[in-house]
Amino acid sequence: MISEDVCAVILALEMALTLVSILIAAIPVAYCYPTAFQDLGEFGKNRTSLKFLAVGDWGGVHYPPFITAVQKATAREMGIVAELMGADFILALGDNFYYRGVDSVDSPRFKDTFESVYTAKSLKVPWYVLAGNHDHKGNVQAQIDYSQKSDRWKFPSYYYEMTFHIPNTGKLLTIIMLDTVMLCGNSDDFLDEKPRGPLLEFDANRQLAWLQERLAGSKADFLLVAGHYPVWSVSEHGPTECLLERLRPLLIKYNATAYFCGHDHNLQYIKESGVGYVVSGAGNFLDPDTRHWNSVPKGSVKYFTGKASTLGGFVHLEVTKNKMIVTFFQAKGTSLYRTVLYPRTLG
Repeated sequence: MISEDVCAVILALEMALTLVSILIAAIPVAYCYPTAFQDLGEFGKNRTSLKFLAVGDWGGVHYPPFITAVQKATAREMGIVAELMGADFILALGDNFYYRGVDSVDSPRFKDTFESVYTAKSLKVPWYVLAGNHDHKGNVQAQIDYSQKSDRWKFPSYYYEMTFHIPNTGKLLTIIMLDTVMLCGNSDDFLDEKPRGPLLEFDANRQLAWLQERLAGSKADFLLVAGHYPVWSVSEHGPTECLLERLRPLLIKYNATAYFCGHDHNLQYIKESGVGYVVSGAGNFLDPDTRHWNSVPKGSVKYFTGKASTLGGFVHLEVTKNKMIVTFFQAKGTSLYRTVLYPRTLG
């Protein structure tokens, strides 16, 4: 026969276990990922620079053959440039799968629109991925989970930070990958809608607080931030008001080197308040629209192209001890524009 004291202990344990279960269930999804150093290993042994590509809006179409002519041409030229100039990794700037993302980690779109397109040996490097507005119309978590199935697809969480040693220089490059849809809300390209505010304000504020903490504590010599929506753009979507209000002041305050994005389907370089704004959204479609030319600060636009004759485009970057060289490429085989950014001044 069980005594009253033993019954009381059992009851207390049952209540405690119930409380723990409730607390575990209440813990929100982990949207961010702890920062980590990325090591080039033997590849960096005799090097003094980091090299990478940045391409956005590359995600094919949702009907056979699930790719576009622009995507195919751009992928081919990316392979050539990566082979000739070097590429340690690739930044994939969102809208990875048109028009409604993927529905599961087993979606054939991963093969049809990604694995079977970027086949050059020089592109078999890590692809660091973030989500765009079209990805958010599907299952972003499935894209994150695909990181476990692919050797090169690196998408650890909705937003995350990476820090690289620039080989044999003692210098650091940090890249912060954002989810601007979570931060600002989704949009409908076909209706030309602007982001109308985050789905969950709590998640947006949490990401913003995390970003400010990472920027404030960064000792990187080159500090890059990447998202899908542009801060500044002269094209169809124009500047993103939410990012002008919430992100731009942080980029300026913490002396970010550059901000990378896609969303508008062209190539742009805008320099404003000491920050370089790189739009690389020509991986799958092209758009020559410049309706927002007067919506950016006067004199800030340094380069723009969305001509169909380019066949697509992307950006190559080389980061050395003393500078970051940014080169815009067209898919038909020539460089279009080059600029140089310099290390941050801290303190």
